[in-house]
Amino acid sequence: MVRSSGFDRYLLTRRTEINEALDTELPTPPACPALIAEAMRYSVFAGGKRLRPILTLAAAEAVLNRSHANTHSRNTGLALAMLGACAVELVHTYSLVHDDLPAMDDDDLRRGRPTAHIAYDEGVAILAGDALLTQAFVILARHDSDQPSAFDKRRFRALAHLAEAAGAAGMVGGQVLDLTATGTDLGNGDPNRKATTGNELREIHERKTGALIGAAAVTGAILAGGDKTAVEATKQYAAHLGLAFQIVDDILDVEGSVKNLGKTVGKDAEARKPTYPSVHGIDRSRALAAEAAAAARETLATAGLTGRLNDIADWVVSRGQ
Repeated sequence: MVRSSGFDRYLLTRRTEINEALDTELPTPPACPALIAEAMRYSVFAGGKRLRPILTLAAAEAVLNRSHANTHSRNTGLALAMLGACAVELVHTYSLVHDDLPAMDDDDLRRGRPTAHIAYDEGVAILAGDALLTQAFVILARHDSDQPSAFDKRRFRALAHLAEAAGAAGMVGGQVLDLTATGTDLGNGDPNRKATTGNELREIHERKTGALIGAAAVTGAILAGGDKTAVEATKQYAAHLGLAFQIVDDILDVEGSVKNLGKTVGKDAEARKPTYPSVHGIDRSRALAAEAAAAARETLATAGLTGRLNDIADWVVSRGQ
């Protein structure tokens, strides 16, 4: 699938805006020691697609389009959504730093360069991840004296949603399930461990990957002032999108390249992790990804949400083509 030049320009513009905002929101000396500031920035500015923060902004735009917001409301909603986008990206980057640690996935390459624990050391990497996670909630919880109280309510709702997605019910829980399932993709190895089923695999991905993708979209919808219907539709869209994203990610671990992905490929198979290709096969996995993306688009159409969310669904699936 070929992306339009307009969408490519949109992605470039949003990435630039997000990077500028992240640069402003990350702490610097003397507010914190120089080493931790450097290590945090090392991982945040290593590159990456910025899918999740772009999703936050696109969801905000879709909600504002749906409500026919005036210029002032639109600008205010997008400004709040940018705070949410930064928070989402910091949570995501923290998760990558910790996932790459020797005790987790033990990766030495991320976004095309050495992982944090290789570039620094394991202790600094752990602390940098901790600091990134904490800073995400600082961004959303910080009170701006010139904002009306209604904006505080939006930010705290978004903060609670993002925190839940990052915690035991979401990403942390998903990582626990992932660690437990490693080595069970085909049921061999330990005879007392059964092969991971398709439903169990889906739960792992819904928590480990889908929870934050969902929170990214819902955070944008909340901060833009979306009503209950718009927020719920955004949540359903993101659930389908997150599934499509992870399936394609699993496919790329089989068929992708280090140059294109910026990380080590084939590690899932080497570790005998359950993945969509190992459980369903490549062809069926592609079909499932396409079905999930179609369901995401259908959700948008039903709710009357317009803008770039459809393009993002296409973008996610096209990575595996």
